[in-house]
Amino acid sequence: MDCQETHLRVYEYLDGELTVWKRRAITRHLDECPPCAEGFTFELDLRRVIVSKCTEDVPAELKVRIARALGLVESGDATPE
Repeated sequence: MDCQETHLRVYEYLDGELTVWKRRAITRHLDECPPCAEGFTFELDLRRVIVSKCTEDVPAELKVRIARALGLVESGDATPE
C-alpha cells in the first residue's frame, strides 16, 4: 500500500467498507507513514466534530420533500419509505 492508494481509500477505510486485508494494509501504512497518519487523524477528528455538532432533528416535511426529489416516494405519499 502506498500513499496515493491510502489517500484514495481513506473514506472507505473510515466507513468500514474495505476487506480485512485492505484495512490491514492501510493500517500498516498509516503506522509507518507519519504524513498519511496525520491526514487520517484530521479526517477522523473532522468526522467527530460533525457528529457532535449535527444533532438537530430534520423536519418531517423536509424529509418527505427530499425523498420525493430522490424518487423514493410517490408525489401523493406523505411519508418517506
